[in-house]
Amino acid sequence: MTRLIKAHRANVALLAGIAAFAAFALAPARAQPGGRAAQVQVSEAQAPLALASEGAMPPLAGAVEWLNSPPLSAEQLRGKVVLIDFWTYGCINCRNALPHVREWNRKYKDQGLVVIGVHSPEFAFEKNIGNVKRALTELDLTFPVAVDNNFALWRAFNNTYWPAHYFIDAKGQIRFHHFGEGDYEQSEQVIRQLLDEARRDARPI
Repeated sequence: MTRLIKAHRANVALLAGIAAFAAFALAPARAQPGGRAAQVQVSEAQAPLALASEGAMPPLAGAVEWLNSPPLSAEQLRGKVVLIDFWTYGCINCRNALPHVREWNRKYKDQGLVVIGVHSPEFAFEKNIGNVKRALTELDLTFPVAVDNNFALWRAFNNTYWPAHYFIDAKGQIRFHHFGEGDYEQSEQVIRQLLDEARRDARPI
């Protein structure tokens, strides 16, 4: 009987120890000044991207019409961070990417970002400007759109993709590009980084 009692007590103690360890291991980390939680947060911060120049933004001439804006030129856009989005309303990949472009326009237009859509049609029916206007309303696109029916801007950028995004800094240099869907967080990081650069360069010495 004594052995059974001792064994029972030992088992109870072992179970209590396991429960205490489990409670400690599963408890949420507390953010202490300089502690592990703070270190993890710092390590997860985004490192700056290396954004070398890919050349000057070409002229924005040759569009058959501009929607949501008077015609814009590269010279007018100096001092602004610019996102050029090549798209066409019949392209499902473009439609999947456009909500992100629309959100970037909403979030950053008051901080110096100018989003310009370049509608370059893939099919003949997409050249109909009435159809393009209806698409802008349907997709809730309020940023300037150049109707590139003759592919003048497409050729100027040497572009070959729908969708295609070109990110231009405040000095008029193309600093990054992305083709197709995806990598939206990286693209937004590029926007923030170029806006930060523009703010630093604009400060008086």
